[in-house]
Amino acid sequence: MTDIPALVLGGTGYVAGELLRLLAAHPDLQLAGVMSDSQAGTPVATVFPHLQHSVGKLRFSDREALLSMLNGERMALFSAAPHGASAALVARFIEQAEQTNTALTVVDVSADFRYPSAAAYSAVYGTEHGAPQLLNDFASALPEHLATTDRAHIGHPGCFATALLMAALPLTKLQLVSGDLYASGITGSTGSGRTPVAGTHHPQRHSNLYAYKPLAHRHAPEVTGICAALTGHRPVLHFVPHSGPFARGIHMTMQGRLHAPQTSDELLGRLQSFYEGCEFVSVREGTPRIKDVVGSNYCHIGAVTDADSFTVMVVIDNLLKGAAGGAVQWMNRQLGLAETAGLETPALPWT
Repeated sequence: MTDIPALVLGGTGYVAGELLRLLAAHPDLQLAGVMSDSQAGTPVATVFPHLQHSVGKLRFSDREALLSMLNGERMALFSAAPHGASAALVARFIEQAEQTNTALTVVDVSADFRYPSAAAYSAVYGTEHGAPQLLNDFASALPEHLATTDRAHIGHPGCFATALLMAALPLTKLQLVSGDLYASGITGSTGSGRTPVAGTHHPQRHSNLYAYKPLAHRHAPEVTGICAALTGHRPVLHFVPHSGPFARGIHMTMQGRLHAPQTSDELLGRLQSFYEGCEFVSVREGTPRIKDVVGSNYCHIGAVTDADSFTVMVVIDNLLKGAAGGAVQWMNRQLGLAETAGLETPALPWT
């Protein structure tokens, strides 16, 4: 057991709550501190009652208290701070780590380190980047798609981006596609965050299904940029996201034309070979279902063809494989731990 201290920034949201849950049971990472300036001094279990038996008397700390914990040890830092705020916050912790000779490894689950340049980030989010000097220190990809990296830190792709990349990247890298990619995704209400808004209000969301930001979702350029960086080809992606009547999970359907006709079994075989050795990805016959992965870090993929057209279906838990679980998976790898450490809990199919 290694017991590397781990800190979490932006500690009161849904993704942060899942990070805390995973870290509380992790065999090698020890939850040492959680930052929330607005909740400083409040017991973590007050905000997350389901963690009361896991986090004990741990309380939220302000930024200065967490900075003082950087004292020359090897440490892990997860940032679940909001887009636009995370970059400057992470920069301050990296600066403090350098001053205290702390070997700090960062995994950021905001959008702030998913783009290769400040201009690319600003084009999507409409604001200046908070720490452009750090962009070259971060890699952004799914761990299944980037075997090794010499970058010190990781910017984890978004939840929709994770589901999209699970289909788009192998299709692009294996040169299976002729023409554009078309995708339709459905996400649960937790994807909108913890702060109540009209789109997460129960009477509006329950027994309802609707599209939002069709062909204009900000995860689309993120996906095509990562595909371009890892495959040398930038696909054209037409993506329509939907809000679904459930709390967590993403179901993604991607369609397009094949470069050459092949059977469903042949396409499944190509995808199975691509993901061979990936512990958290299962390419299987039939149509994947959200309830088979919710509450877990697993991803299920199905595929069918009809002459020269294809459909690839992906299901993940948006808060885990699409955020907190993927972040822990990356941290495990960056620290030389078993990639599956703390992440092998099975799904909760009857929730």
